[in-house]
Amino acid sequence: MKSLGITVLGSGSRGNSILLHSADEGILVDAGFSRKEIIARMHKSNLSPEIVKAILISHEHGDHISGVKILADSLGIPAYGTSETLKHLHSHGKLGRYVKVFESGSVFSIGSFEVRPFSVPHDAADPVGFVVTYQGIKVGIATDMGHLSALCLKRLSGCDVLIIESNHDVEMQKNSERAMHLKRRVLGKHGHLNNDDAMSALPHLISTNTRLLCLSHLSTECNSPELVRKLAEKKLAELNRSDILLSITDQMTPLPTVWMNPIEPQF
Repeated sequence: MKSLGITVLGSGSRGNSILLHSADEGILVDAGFSRKEIIARMHKSNLSPEIVKAILISHEHGDHISGVKILADSLGIPAYGTSETLKHLHSHGKLGRYVKVFESGSVFSIGSFEVRPFSVPHDAADPVGFVVTYQGIKVGIATDMGHLSALCLKRLSGCDVLIIESNHDVEMQKNSERAMHLKRRVLGKHGHLNNDDAMSALPHLISTNTRLLCLSHLSTECNSPELVRKLAEKKLAELNRSDILLSITDQMTPLPTVWMNPIEPQF
């Protein structure tokens, strides 16, 4: 059985892309950097672009789709999205030759990966998060959501790997020099998840099998990696879960690949 690699190529308001992969096949969750930049980050992580078999699109915002069309066409691979997301991208000339439609709540396979998309509260046409299963390893991904709905909590709980948003500190957001309409958007129920809400959700999301927690999509203006790490370490200590590997995503450079061994079936 092959191990699963989790490589966050980058996450933040200027681009998001996560590669889930074995040594020879993978799926890209969002392609929010240019084709050139995504390939450069893969090479920096000692990964070949040829292993990418598909791109999953969470929603149509530019920091998640800017490289989709050119990357998909250059690799000859499909981009997967909901009908509303694909409709929006098609109308703006952002889709390549090969597309595949999925419905939120459906389950489908791409090679050895099983994918289950679920709806998330964000200000987009039909935004989704994903639970991706490979060799028994469940990876939950939700990087853009104004709050953790009951459905989000249900789908993300019990995952071996959690990649969730911890976008901003509320007071830093309120006191920033950003335009008021942007503050309202980010702070709203369909904006971005703040640090406090992300930390409060951890006791409900983390289970005995959770091995990796990756906090993502940090605001460069209204947050800091040091603050998020401090808050997360405190919460994990309260939960007596010092065994969980904690990662904080970076906008400018990929995180080191985390490899996970397959989960043996229980009889």
